[in-house]
Amino acid sequence: MELTDWLLTSDERGNSATRLDSRRPDRAAWSHGNLVRPLVHGATYFPALLSAIRAQRAGDLLLFTDWRGDPDERLGGPGSEIGTVLREAAARGVIVKGLVWRSHLDRFQFSEAENRHLGEEVEAAGGECLLDMRVRPGGSHHQKLAVLRHPGRPELDTAFVGGIDLCHNRHDDAAHNGDPQSLPIAAAYGPHPPWHDIQLAIRGPAVGDIEAGFRERWDDPAPLTRSPLVRLRELAHREDTRADPLPPQAPDPSPCGPHVVQALRTYPNRLLRGYDFAPDGERSIARGYRKALRRARTLIYLEDQYLWSPHVVECFAEALTAHPGLRLIAVIPSVPEQDGRFTRPMNLIGRITALDGLRRAGGGRVAVYGLENHAGTPVYVHAKVCVIDDVWTSVGSDNINLRSWTHDSELTCAVLDETRDPREPRDPGGLGDGARGFARELRLELSREHLDREALRTPHAPDPLCDPLNAFDAFAASAAALDAWHDEGRRGPRPSGRLRTYRPPSLSRTAKTLGTPLHRLLVDPDGRPFNLRRRNDY
Repeated sequence: MELTDWLLTSDERGNSATRLDSRRPDRAAWSHGNLVRPLVHGATYFPALLSAIRAQRAGDLLLFTDWRGDPDERLGGPGSEIGTVLREAAARGVIVKGLVWRSHLDRFQFSEAENRHLGEEVEAAGGECLLDMRVRPGGSHHQKLAVLRHPGRPELDTAFVGGIDLCHNRHDDAAHNGDPQSLPIAAAYGPHPPWHDIQLAIRGPAVGDIEAGFRERWDDPAPLTRSPLVRLRELAHREDTRADPLPPQAPDPSPCGPHVVQALRTYPNRLLRGYDFAPDGERSIARGYRKALRRARTLIYLEDQYLWSPHVVECFAEALTAHPGLRLIAVIPSVPEQDGRFTRPMNLIGRITALDGLRRAGGGRVAVYGLENHAGTPVYVHAKVCVIDDVWTSVGSDNINLRSWTHDSELTCAVLDETRDPREPRDPGGLGDGARGFARELRLELSREHLDREALRTPHAPDPLCDPLNAFDAFAASAAALDAWHDEGRRGPRPSGRLRTYRPPSLSRTAKTLGTPLHRLLVDPDGRPFNLRRRNDY
C-alpha cells in the first residue's frame, strides 16, 4: 500500500504556512509508529483522561481545547469534576494551558458562562485558559483535544482527539441511558439524552503533531476577540488577554506502534487578518476525504451528527456513481438536536437534500439509520467517524457539513494501519491495499454495539461482519426487524439491535413548515447565509 494513495502530501494539504509538515526534515505530512486506541463513549474516554491527568506531576505539560466546558462535569466519581481535576493539576505544578471557544451569548443557547467559569477555575490555581473568539463571523472553534507531555517520561505522552467535549451529556456508555449530568436537547431524547460519541487516544510521534497544532493557535498574535463590547468589558475587569509563552516543544515521542497518523484541519480564510499559520485558511479535512473517497470500492461506513450539506456529500455521491459495487452505511441522529420552529426544519431540509443526492447516486446501496436504546429512546449520534474499505479511518471533531469543511476550526486524525488484518488476506477493494486491523476492528466494534452482538471469543476468527456485503445486509435485517416490532405496537419480545431505518419527512412538508421565502432567500440548509457559503467554498 502506498501511503500517498490515501493520505495528503504536504503540497496537497494546501497550506504551506503550517508547521505540521515543515517541522519534519523530510516535510512528511504524517507520522509513522503510533499506537492509536479508539475510546468509544464518554464513559471510556473520561476515566482514561482522568487517570492520565492525575499521573502528571510538576513540570509536565497539559494542553487542551474545547468547544464547551462545564467545570462540574465529572470524569469519574465525586471529586473528579473537570474544573477540580484541572485546578488540582495546576496546583501541583503541571503547566496547564487551555483554549476554549468564547462562544456567543447564553440567550442564544451557547455556552459563554460555562466556558468562562471553567477558565476561571483553571487560572485560580495558576493555569491559563483563554476564551478564544479568533474565528470568522458566525463560526466557532470546534476542536476537542488534550495533549499530555512528560519531560523525562516520554513513554507517557498521550494525545486525545475526537468529538467528545468536556461538558454535560457526554458521559454515557454502550447501554445509552444518558449522562446523569444532562442538559436538555430535543424533547424526543428525554431528560437524560442518550449520547453516542468517540475519541482517540494516541501515543507516538503524532503527539508532537497535535501539540504543534495547539501551539499554532496559542501563538496566534490576533486579539482573542474583535468585539468592542467584549474588549471594553475585559478592560473594565482588567482581564489579561495575552497568552503567556509556552515552554519549548519537546522532541516527539519515540515510535511505539503500527499506525500512521495524519492530522487534518479546517480553518477559515479569516477576514481582515488571517491566521499566521493558515493565511488563506486550511481545507485539509475536505481534501483528505475527497482523496480517500476516490479509493473507495466496497464500503463507506459513516457515523455523523449532521450529514447535512448537499455540497459536501457530492464527493460521496461521485464515489457511489463511479463504482457500482460500493455501498454506504450512515448512522445519524433520528431527530435533530433542537426543536426550534426554524432550526429543526432547516436541519431537516439540509439532511433531506443531502440524502436525496446520495440515493440518486447509489440507490439501494445507500442505507441510513438512527439509533435507539433498549427502552426505545432515540440515541443522539454525536460521533464523527468514517471508515473506507476497512483501510482509511477518520475520527475527529468535524461533521459531514459545510461548516466543518470550510468555516469552523476543526481537527481530525486520519489513521492507516501498516499491518493487514490477518482475518482478511485478500484484497476486497481490488487496489492491492487489503483490510487493515485498526480500521476493521473499529468498524466491527461499532457495528456489534448497534447490532447487539458479542465479539467472537476466538482471536482473529473470521467474523461474518468482516465481509462488507454481509455487514450491509446485517444492518438492514436488524433495522427491519426492529421497525416491524414498533409498527406492530411492540407486541412480543423486542428484537435485538438498536438500529432504526431513518425515515425523514418529505421535503415539501418540511419546507412548508419553515416557510419557502426564508428557506430560499436568506438561509442555506447548513444554517448560514448564502454569501458566506460561497465565499468559503472548498
